[in-house]
Formats: sequence, C-alpha cells, structure tokens
Amino acid sequence: MKKEEFISKVESSYNFQGEWILAGSAVYDNDYETGVQVKLPLKTFNRHGLIAGATGTGKTKTLQVIVEELSNAGVPVLVMDVKGDLSGLGAPGIMNPIIEKRAKQIGIAWEGKGFPLEFVSISDEPGAKMKATVSEYGPVLLAKILELNDNQAGVLSMIFKYCDDRNLPILDLKDLKTVIKYIQEEGKEDFQRDYGFMHSTSAGTITRAIIGLEQQNAEDIFGEPSFEIEDLMQHKSSGEGMVNVLRLTDMQTKPALFSTFMLCLLAEIFEKMPELGDPKKPELVMFIDEAHLIFNNASKSLLDQFEMTIKLIRSKGVGIFFITQSPTDIPAAILGQLGTKVQHALRAFTAKDRKDIKTASENYPYSDYYKVDELMTQLGIGEALISTLDEKGRPTELVHTLVRPPFSRMDVLTDFEIGQILNTSKLAKKYNVKIDRESAYEILQEKIARANQRAEAENEDSGTLRRQDDYERPAPRRREEPSNFEKIMKSPVTRTIATEITRGLLGVLGLRSTARRSSTRRYR
Repeated sequence: MKKEEFISKVESSYNFQGEWILAGSAVYDNDYETGVQVKLPLKTFNRHGLIAGATGTGKTKTLQVIVEELSNAGVPVLVMDVKGDLSGLGAPGIMNPIIEKRAKQIGIAWEGKGFPLEFVSISDEPGAKMKATVSEYGPVLLAKILELNDNQAGVLSMIFKYCDDRNLPILDLKDLKTVIKYIQEEGKEDFQRDYGFMHSTSAGTITRAIIGLEQQNAEDIFGEPSFEIEDLMQHKSSGEGMVNVLRLTDMQTKPALFSTFMLCLLAEIFEKMPELGDPKKPELVMFIDEAHLIFNNASKSLLDQFEMTIKLIRSKGVGIFFITQSPTDIPAAILGQLGTKVQHALRAFTAKDRKDIKTASENYPYSDYYKVDELMTQLGIGEALISTLDEKGRPTELVHTLVRPPFSRMDVLTDFEIGQILNTSKLAKKYNVKIDRESAYEILQEKIARANQRAEAENEDSGTLRRQDDYERPAPRRREEPSNFEKIMKSPVTRTIATEITRGLLGVLGLRSTARRSSTRRYR
C-alpha cells in the first residue's frame, strides 16, 4: 500500500463528526510526520477499552494522555494508581527536547498543564476513604467474594434476613461475625424457630472466609461513612472533569481485597446510576491499572459477575479501561467487550513470549498493511497500535500511532504537594471522619450482657431461697452416744458369730423336721 493510500484510509477511518480526543498521529514506515491525527470518539468511550504492553513501553504515559483529554472534554475519571506514578497529573509538565520533537511530529502546540485532582483511598494511603457497609454489599455479592457454595450462600442469606427482621445493622465484618456467633449460641433457638437449622460446619466455613478477608485489611473497605459514587463525577468550575486518583500501591499483595472493592464499586455504580442509553459522551471513565491483579486470583463466580457488569454498565454511561501487559491477561469473554485497544510493544525473549505475541495479535482487527505480530516487537517507546470504534460502532483501521506527550508532569508529586491537595479536598473532609454508631455488635453484646445479669440475679434469688429453707427447717435431733453393749452387739465379730449360730440352728431344725416327716411316713 502506497503512502497516499495509507493516509487516505486512516483519515477516512478516523474522521469523526462528534466530539473526540487526540491520541497521536499516524506513522507510515519510518515517516513520523505524516500529519494524519489519530482520534478517539467520546461517544464510544462507554464501550470500554484496553491499554497493553510490556514494562517500560509507555502504557502509563498513554493512560495519562487519555485521562488529560477526557478531563479537558468535561468527563470525570477514576484512575487506579497501583504503581504510584500517576499523581503527576495534578502538576504542569516541563518542556524538554524530546517533548518538543514529538509535538512537532504530531503537529500540536504543547503546553504544560495540571489537572484538577482528588485522592481517594481504600487503605492507609492518603486520600478520602472509600467505604461501604456489609449490608450494602448484600448476601449475594458477599457470597461470591467469600467463595461460598450454594448451601453456604443460602445460610448467609438467612443471616442477613434475620438481621433485617430484628433491626440489626451489619456495618462491618465485626458485626457479621458477632451475629454468626450469636445465632449459634444464645440466639440458636430463636433462629431455628423462624429460619431453620444452621449447621455449625457452614457457620464455621463462613467465619473462616471472613477472617481470611480480614487478614488483607478488609476493615479498610467495610464501614461508615459510605462513599457516594456521585462524588466521583464532579466537575471543576471551569468545566473540566475531576480526576480521582485511587492510590493502591499496597494492593499488589492483596488481590482478594482489590477484587472485592472493584466488584462492589461496579455493582454500586450499576445500581445507582440511571439508564442513559447511548449518550454523546460518558458520565465516568474508570482506568484499572495492573488489571491482572483482579483476574488472576478471581473465582469463577467473581469473573461471571465482572463479565455481566461490564456488559451492562455501558448503558449507564460508564466506560472501563484495563491496563495490563498482554491482552491474554484479560479473560476472553471480557476482552471481547473492549471496543478501544491500544497495544504498545511486546518483547519476545522466549518461545512462550513469541506464542503469546501471536495470540495477542489475533485480538486486533485484520490489517492489509501491517504484519501485526512482527510490528508488536518493533514499536518504540511511546508508540502503539490503535484501533477503536467509529460513531456507528464499527472497528476502525488498525494504525501505528505516535502517542502525544502528556501535558502534565511525567513524574510523581512530592509529599508536600499531595498534602496541599488533601488540605483543600472536599472529599477528604467529608469521608475522613470516624463513625461508629450502634450496630449488630453493640446491640447483641448488650443483649447478652442483660441476659447474663438476669441469670446472675436468678441464681442469687435461688441461693437466697435455699438459705431461707435451710434456716426454717428444724435441726435434726442429736443422737445419743451408744452404750458399750450396743457397740459390742454392732461390731463385725458379733455379727459373724450371730450369723453362724443362726445358720446352725436353722440346719438342726431342718434335720429334725426331715426326720420327723420320714418317721411319720414309715409308721403310717
């Protein structure tokens, strides 16, 4: 294909009528200054996406560019910052020769710019705490998170129903464990009467699963105040979408906790956001960095839940982008839902790497111009293969793209700069407060204490009555000391002699009686 034909095909494929964001410019062989811009239509950003590539090939900077463009277009963003290198979005970048050269190649006027930032957190990282109560998770979702079987999930549903009927709020895992313990002991009869028998094995399995979640610091995501998803969709007065950075640098060793939070967040968004059909631009776009942390250790039920949520959530105007090293890190059923794909370089060091590259290349639209599997290994830093959906939902031409440089800082903020953002944060003031209202734990502890007090009072009353009975009952008459004759007659020796005499007398009498009967018969 000649250069003119290539440029014409790319221009027609990426010529959008509605709002769009700039990804970079098309590359033809070694010509990096074709002047053909590669754009992504805002209308299709709720069809989800993928940013993939080996370490050090520019995934994070591409993510940074797309976030900047979305914010400029008035679209709020939630970014999962697993490596801790996205805070630089809040400060202007600094011009250098590399940026200057790339801006010229792409044909843009580059300017350093910071973007409105909020920090949120589900751990000890600084930021507004994102929590939800156990009741808000519900028994169905919690059963999937705890990997319970059908019987155990049924038991968990009965426990939630028991708490609802008796006004026992389940706010955190401590509440749930207290309820399970209570209905096995003090409340056992009450529970069995209204809800049926709960086997101790099921209760033990559920409790162990809860403890396993607690060991990953799950108390950081359960409790109050509950985070309202509307707070993720704020705008600056100038119209820019707010960039919410969720710092997760300590989550790489806690995949179960990360999966739990993500599933709850998606379920909350899906439940509370209205149906929008096919909006002109998304209401919120989420970027999940190191996405393999979610999928590698997720159970089948969790994966099924993710797949269903991702299929349906686009009608709420929410887009989800996964960032990972290879498309093969994403389950096939979910990968098939991703409309926009940005593929950075992959490295072929082993036979397995070459096989993975071949597989990865097959996830992109067929190209008459590129040998995709070969080109994947030849891409430079900041270069990518891009394919998206046009305004009618059709895949665009796969194109080798030179990604534009970020306008914001390509480095992290200092602790002082992060502190300044937090000091003026409305979300931090709203959510970083401690609330410990009365819930199932306190209610049941008080109930058990009252029952123990009544039992102690009853025991004291019973003891008092026993002492009164003992006082009113006449004292037993004192027996007189036996005489020497009585002592001799009751001694063992005396009893033995008396027994032998009795036996002897009875024997003599018996002989005599027998002799008498014989004599009578003889003379009769």
